[in-house]
Amino acid sequence: MNQLIPLAMVSSGEMVQVVDVRAGFGLQRRLADMGLTPGVTIRVLNSQMSGPIVINLRGSRLVLGHGVAQKILVKKV
Repeated sequence: MNQLIPLAMVSSGEMVQVVDVRAGFGLQRRLADMGLTPGVTIRVLNSQMSGPIVINLRGSRLVLGHGVAQKILVKKV
């Protein structure tokens, strides 16, 4: 029932949990260094269909490009 969707498709204000990062090793490592790892819960602060995605991760704001957000699979919590 809890289906996986790309972070880029999540609406503003929603809480989601990261399940998987489907990216190359370099991008996976860079996201992990920022704390975006499977199991972490994030809140989407601002999401537009083509622009950057602003998220709240453990009290910090991160801005991710739309292409990067497409590679992060999440489930709603």
